[in-house]
Amino acid sequence: MLSIDLHTHSEASFDGRDSVELILQQAEAVGLDAIAITDHDEIWASREAVERASEYDLVAIPGMEVSSAAGHVLSLGTETEIPPNLSFAETVARIRDAGGLAVVPHPYQETRSGVLKNVAEDALEIADAIEVYNSRLLTGRANRQARQFATERDLPMTAGSDAHVCEMVGQAVTEVDPDERSVDGILTEIREGRTRVKGTRTPWRISFRQAAGGAKRRVKHRLASMAGVFSASE
Repeated sequence: MLSIDLHTHSEASFDGRDSVELILQQAEAVGLDAIAITDHDEIWASREAVERASEYDLVAIPGMEVSSAAGHVLSLGTETEIPPNLSFAETVARIRDAGGLAVVPHPYQETRSGVLKNVAEDALEIADAIEVYNSRLLTGRANRQARQFATERDLPMTAGSDAHVCEMVGQAVTEVDPDERSVDGILTEIREGRTRVKGTRTPWRISFRQAAGGAKRRVKHRLASMAGVFSASE
């Protein structure tokens, strides 16, 4: 079985902290076989991970976390940017057109842009898989709801740490047993629903530190964006 963290963030995300190198080092240290760096509406770090993964005996799955108009969608297996702010259906279609898998992360967590805040449950059935375990949980209720939803509709299930700091990489993993140790092999197993998921909660102290750091970086990102707008208008 291959052990994969399908949901991580680097410094390329506005609320991420660490470099690709640190993330790959951590993935190797905790015994992962593959990893996806899925930054918010950015793909350059994921491309870098693909280029460097063999140095750490890892398979890197290219992708990103797309901010659709309804909420977040993971695009796995794509090296092209999927534009933000499209409808949920259009986002899924763009991901598939680019040859990727559309995975819905933390669908029941409204405060973290879960899509069920804005779309009906039946609409999620067009996705390729549902993330049923996300390590950044409070009570675990949202994860249980996601698993029940995927089980009732016979949808493929995944897990991911949603790490925004490298220490949390590998807290939740998706296990598959592909015919070949490759991106295509891994994605085929996910698409066919031949997965096992497991994970542990991100420790509270790290969750709080991560949230605080993310908030500071978010403010800095917004101020930089505003400065760019003002500069362009001058």
